[in-house]
Amino acid sequence: MPRNSKLVPLWIAIAIAIAVAVYSARKTHSTGLGPAPDFKLPQLNGEELQLSSLRGKVVLLDFWATWCDPCREETPHLVELQNRYASQGLQIIGVSMDDGPEPARNFYQQFHMNYPVVMGTAKVGEQYGGVLGLPIAFFIGRDGKIYAKKVGAQTPESIEREIKKLL
Repeated sequence: MPRNSKLVPLWIAIAIAIAVAVYSARKTHSTGLGPAPDFKLPQLNGEELQLSSLRGKVVLLDFWATWCDPCREETPHLVELQNRYASQGLQIIGVSMDDGPEPARNFYQQFHMNYPVVMGTAKVGEQYGGVLGLPIAFFIGRDGKIYAKKVGAQTPESIEREIKKLL
């Protein structure tokens, strides 16, 4: 048996792995990462917000906390993006993972937040795959499916790119 013929099964296995990866990536891109789990959570103003009531809008669901330095850095950019794209159907929702609403209320006022902030729970965090680090952003299409998940601090440009894809 020639020396190179022993490598044929390896090359076939690599080709199959690449084909599966490409197919999976295309499938995820075209159909999303699955439906966004619905929730009904209290906003800082006391009213409840139900995620499914925003169907038809592009939603940026941002898990954050007041003690998170990268969250503090991202917030002014989110305020700007909400201003810029609200008329095209963007709705940013902040999900505060603080222990109580008071720090989030102070933060909301300090940063002049112009989008609703709800008080997150461990259950909602689990529904979204666990909130092991902050910030975590979920980009939800008008159809209610999650199209992207970004863990950790993101540049304003990368956040805007994801929003534009869905608008």
